Amino acid sequence: MSGLNLVDSSGWLEYLVGSDRARLYSAPISATSNLIVPVISIYEVVKRILREGDEEDANQALQAMTQGTVVDVDYSIALDAVRFRLPMADSIIYATAQHFQATLWTQDEDFEGLPGVRYFPKGKFCR
Repeated sequence: MSGLNLVDSSGWLEYLVGSDRARLYSAPISATSNLIVPVISIYEVVKRILREGDEEDANQALQAMTQGTVVDVDYSIALDAVRFRLPMADSIIYATAQHFQATLWTQDEDFEGLPGVRYFPKGKFCR
């Protein structure tokens, strides 16, 4: 691995709301020089926050997420994403991680067992 990290939308939400699982994601999120953030993750997180919170919370999330390197979906990532048997957003997120040889941090079971993934099952608290 390259030392780069990508935190899935579910991890960002845990971190941003300060849940008891936030600490699972604090190390990769805090290391902003090694953090890549797919634009689709920004979309998912901001949309969810706007649905359940307010614009101020969404702006704070956006500010936190853009501390890392924001990565657009380009031709190469889009074509790589079609190879994975995952929902569209997950495919793009995973393809982005693979493209940059980044570790994907998540609690989304769709990613369980995939190479390059640090998976934290929701039912268990991982240290």
